[in-house]
Amino acid sequence: MNTPVPNGGARRDKARWLPLAVFAALAILLAAGVWLSRNPDREKLPSPLIGKPAPHFSLPVLHEAGRLMSIEDLRGAPYLLNVWGSWCPACRDEHPVLTRFAETKRVRVVGFNWKDEHADALRWLEEFGNPYFVVVADYEGKAAIDWGIYGAPETFLVDARGIVRWKFVGPLTDKVIRDELIPQLDQLGPAPRGQAR
Repeated sequence: MNTPVPNGGARRDKARWLPLAVFAALAILLAAGVWLSRNPDREKLPSPLIGKPAPHFSLPVLHEAGRLMSIEDLRGAPYLLNVWGSWCPACRDEHPVLTRFAETKRVRVVGFNWKDEHADALRWLEEFGNPYFVVVADYEGKAAIDWGIYGAPETFLVDARGIVRWKFVGPLTDKVIRDELIPQLDQLGPAPRGQAR
């Protein structure tokens, strides 16, 4: 006489394989992450601002109490907007590179001091030098939201008409300036006679 096998045995067999299935799924996810991280451009995030007008701001000038500067004040010549903060270790690494580039006077370099204390920002520039044409301060970080800024350093190239032409996330290096920024500046062409670029 055949006795039916209880269903509990089949369930126990399935339960025994569950940890192995979870482990296999995690291993596949880990392998996919490692494979994707081999992409050298993984940190390059396309900016929705490229080709569009730079977002408006009216921010205090770090070195001039009571003075505000807006995007309109910067129009008429291209500028490099460099986002930095005294609290940012990568900004310290970038600073000598940015300083050397600013000394070429190829384009105005505008500092965008982000979520910093006024005294800390001034002290940082005093210690490391001020390569900026002007520094605006976004103390609360509200203007940064419109620019899509989520970290420092970040750098934007804006043309004479106020159109964003290029964005770089992370510290500028001599290689980035040579291979990416300079070609973007070259595309802007020479300035009209008698006018700043």
